[in-house]
Amino acid sequence: MRKATLPPSPTAQFRILPSPDQLQLQLMRHTRTHTPSGNPGLPRMRCLPCAASTTAPAARAAARSVSRRRVVVEGAASATHGGEESPPRSSRETCDLDEMSSKTLLLMSKRKLIALSAFCFSLHSSRYLSALALGEPSVKIEDVTPKISPSGPLFPTEKRIAELFETNTYSVVNIFDATLRPQLNITGVVEIPEGNGSGVVWDDSGHIVTNYHVVGSALSKNPKLGEVVARVTILAAEGIQKSFEGKLVGADRAKDLAVLKVDAPTDLLKPINVGQSSALRVGQQCLAIGNPFGFDHTLTVGVISGLNRDIFSQAGVTIGGGIQTDAAINPGNSGGPLLDSKGHMIGINTAIFTQTGTSAGVGFAIPSSTVLKIAPQLIQFGKVRRAGLNLEFAPDPIAYQLNVRNGALILKVPASTAAAKAGLAPTGRGFAGNIVLGDVIIAVDGKPVKGKSDLLRVLDDYGVGDQVTLTVRRGAETLEVILPLEEANV
Repeated sequence: MRKATLPPSPTAQFRILPSPDQLQLQLMRHTRTHTPSGNPGLPRMRCLPCAASTTAPAARAAARSVSRRRVVVEGAASATHGGEESPPRSSRETCDLDEMSSKTLLLMSKRKLIALSAFCFSLHSSRYLSALALGEPSVKIEDVTPKISPSGPLFPTEKRIAELFETNTYSVVNIFDATLRPQLNITGVVEIPEGNGSGVVWDDSGHIVTNYHVVGSALSKNPKLGEVVARVTILAAEGIQKSFEGKLVGADRAKDLAVLKVDAPTDLLKPINVGQSSALRVGQQCLAIGNPFGFDHTLTVGVISGLNRDIFSQAGVTIGGGIQTDAAINPGNSGGPLLDSKGHMIGINTAIFTQTGTSAGVGFAIPSSTVLKIAPQLIQFGKVRRAGLNLEFAPDPIAYQLNVRNGALILKVPASTAAAKAGLAPTGRGFAGNIVLGDVIIAVDGKPVKGKSDLLRVLDDYGVGDQVTLTVRRGAETLEVILPLEEANV
């Protein structure tokens, strides 16, 4: 059976709790002087000195929350259940105001402490920030300055690299092609043309060694020896850049090298220390110094990543025995020195190989052994006296089509040459018009020769007048021919 709930009796009495303002006043008085009755263990509570001013909003909010409670009904609502009159029961008994106030007081006291702490923290922070913003004299520079750690001495390797750069910087010059002029674009930036590069001081007579392609624009006009082809900038001891006219001494397009001369004071010239590239090993450290993009002297560090590489230079020739390095070599580094960890020049930076046009690829340098052979001849003769046989050889693709897989095939043997006197046979045609292959040189002093380019690379190690022994294959037999090398007609 469903229970029926009867409405309260008309005689029920209601009492409304005090208003929020009255309750707040009671709570404040209670906080100051009252000891809660019925709770003898609860200590006497007193307000903080600033509670009336700082926590009045909190007390008022607590009072409103109490006043929003339901009105307490004090009266017995008589109800009958099953025909019987149930005993009087109040819907909500009136709590003792003192006991309720004590519990509320505890809760409010905790809230007061939290609110007071937050207020003090925010006040302190706001005063500190306002002091920084308004430049309050009470804030010191030391209070807002972080602790600076001392740099300390360099590591031995770092110190060594820095010393090498500082020492060899005075031996590296900037070379600007005299036939080119800087171009000013619409943004106001000066664009440096490709004729800008680097060079090294070779001796105290003013000779400067650089790449052929650095001054290639001027050399393409076939200047005479002694003509000005570039402007050379040298770093003085006091850090001042001094410019001089660079006069042509000699150039060798085959090895991408050129020598200029400047009329500079002897005390301004700091010759580079030349090392041996034949003793290099893959993995050893190297340093590249140059003047890329028209900036001041720049240093890049890397390792030697390969030896005896064929360099396809910007002059359009292939240079054998090149040094490969991962040190960043930009276009402006061309003609600058590649140094070992002792500060000796082991090569002349000449080109980069990259698919992006940046220095993120592989760098190459002409070995110092080649520079030591070419530069003195350019200074002495104005050209290179290169040793050779003065024979006409078949290009490697054509020799391969003629079934010559190994060796340099001789096409023509000019008269009055040492090779003609030694009896070397050229390629010709037989009575039936068929091709009769000439002699094929397969070795020079026991060094194997794979083709024409390989033969020229081997002959670079010899000088004019040196006597060599050629291993020649003629038909099915092998011969040895001894003859002196002549000055090559290049």
